[in-house]
Amino acid sequence: MENLNPKLPSGYSPVPPGKIANVETRLEMLARPAAKVPQPPAGALSLQRWHSPSIADYRELFRAVGQDWLWTSRLVMADEKLAAILSEPRVEIYRLMDDNKAIGLLELDFRQAEQCELAFFGLVSDAIGKGAGRLMMSHAIDLAWSRPIRRFWVHTCTHDSQAALPFYCRSGFTPYATLVEVDDDPRLTGVVPRHLAPHVPLIEP
Repeated sequence: MENLNPKLPSGYSPVPPGKIANVETRLEMLARPAAKVPQPPAGALSLQRWHSPSIADYRELFRAVGQDWLWTSRLVMADEKLAAILSEPRVEIYRLMDDNKAIGLLELDFRQAEQCELAFFGLVSDAIGKGAGRLMMSHAIDLAWSRPIRRFWVHTCTHDSQAALPFYCRSGFTPYATLVEVDDDPRLTGVVPRHLAPHVPLIEP
């Protein structure tokens, strides 16, 4: 497991204008949970493996799923580094399809021995709250534990939907660590539009 020795002092730590502070919760699942049969949502949904997507196509879906929650890591990553991940056989990328429309992104990272990271998991905004997330999570758990792993883990943060953390807990994950991240506000650097994520205060430098 990661070295997560505490380093922040107790009390308040000021965040400079132009930066954003993000509290991340890491969760893990150390055994396969009892199988649950999700209520199938309306429509013709299917989870499809996405083999070696192009950088442009991947970022288009990544942005559609994550821009409201300030997902930016794969938008600012160097193309050659992202291309290596997208073609890595130990990284499995899936799209949740509603007929011919991609409405969800699921990424499982098996690069660490005996572990699987639920690296990315999300839906486009108009698919949230209709049962598609539960269906995709059921597939994610089955896919992860079909491998000889000992640990399945994920992280969520205060930039994500408030429903994310309880959803992961209901799915069988248990919180084990909290981290604080301070970074440049991507709405001020031009990575994403300024109007996104109104739940995260934008403070000009």
